[in-house]
Amino acid sequence: GSGEIREEGQVGKNPTPATLDLPSLPRLHSLPQDLSEALKEATKEVHAQAENAEFMRNFQRGQVTRKGFKLVMASLYHLYVALEEEIERNKDNPVFAPLYFPEELHRRAALEQDMAFWYGPSWQEAVPYTAATCRYVDRLQQVGRREPELLVAHAYTRYLGDLSGGQVLKKIAQKALDLPSSGEGLAFFTFPNIDSATKFKQLYRSRMNTLEMTPEVRQRVTEEAKNAFLLNIQVRGWHPWVATASSTLSHWGEDDRVPFLPLTSWVILGKSLDLSVPQFPCLGVHEERTGHPLAGSPSWFSSVS
Repeated sequence: GSGEIREEGQVGKNPTPATLDLPSLPRLHSLPQDLSEALKEATKEVHAQAENAEFMRNFQRGQVTRKGFKLVMASLYHLYVALEEEIERNKDNPVFAPLYFPEELHRRAALEQDMAFWYGPSWQEAVPYTAATCRYVDRLQQVGRREPELLVAHAYTRYLGDLSGGQVLKKIAQKALDLPSSGEGLAFFTFPNIDSATKFKQLYRSRMNTLEMTPEVRQRVTEEAKNAFLLNIQVRGWHPWVATASSTLSHWGEDDRVPFLPLTSWVILGKSLDLSVPQFPCLGVHEERTGHPLAGSPSWFSSVS
């Protein structure tokens, strides 16, 4: 297959990053000349690992629960809010500008429709957030703000993977979860402004290959693409402890896990928590987005609408 990640809706058990058996990155001089081919080659083995993971196998067999699918869709919402905010930040930056296709690719609006379907009219207060998703969002924001030349790796991994497997996964989910044939709850998987996924992927790859970068940056981009796959694997394989605003906090930080919390609960609990401590990644609420400044909290969390 191609060097992109594909979506699935089952949350299953997966090894932690420390136990993932990953190949070493190809030497710089051994990478193909085109960037798109270089990323495909560099991520070949981790791509296969992602496709053969338990959650993907289960999904392909139609073994997906509504609860598990909702959690994955919630994670996708947070990821695409963060990714597309960084894309907007860098849309005129030469390191990304040729890949700016908001009408064709951007997923936030579609995912907002899906969140309303899965979590109801008050979805903005109900959509959960996992520790693995926090780490992914944090990395996207670091890249967009400090190393924008690496943003192409994340856009490539996410968008081309969505285009590659979206329709198949949509049909599996519709059947397994008995969803409406109209596509409600699955807007994420549909790209209404792309007539041919194959042709658009060819266009996208050709644009990638026009990006000017030094050999050193090119190597960092290939490394970041592999990192993007790992982040995706973690998001889908996470088994978090589930919490609400009224839950006890006695298990926080255990095994480096952060519980699910509705978005409003970050504000409720944040008043009595030091959100700057390392074991709470992404807990800082972005003041400019929410109007709720919290003392000591880093401005990482940008997914509250």
